[in-house]
Amino acid sequence: MELLKAFQISASGMSVERTRIEIVSANIANAHSTRSADGVGPYQRRQPVVEASAFDKVYEGNFSSIGGQDVSVPQVMDVVTDETPGPRVYDPGHPDADEQGFVAMPNVSVVSEMVELMNASRAYEANMNAIDATKDMVMKALEIGRG
Repeated sequence: MELLKAFQISASGMSVERTRIEIVSANIANAHSTRSADGVGPYQRRQPVVEASAFDKVYEGNFSSIGGQDVSVPQVMDVVTDETPGPRVYDPGHPDADEQGFVAMPNVSVVSEMVELMNASRAYEANMNAIDATKDMVMKALEIGRG
């Protein structure tokens, strides 16, 4: 059963990373959106709030540790908006320019978002590798059991 817990932990990690990738993709797609969905102001960068919850809280069991180590699983608890103001660009011909000709731009740095995307992608891959390693251990255990 310990190996099943490892699958569940890695799957939770993959779910978090998939959510991070989706949020980063939305941020990049809106890096030049000078109007938000509600039509007021520029797009504001979003970011996930990830929390490590005790394994037994998430899976409703009595799992306080695996191998003497406390076990936590990552979960996206919320998605928050970064309220940091974005740059103001002088473009008097833009439809969203103010009286002085400045346009409020989104607070999204494409370079920072690409770094975040690479980190999330690598973390997703690491969780996938952990699942593969766990699967290999299960298969070896089955071979030993047959022999």
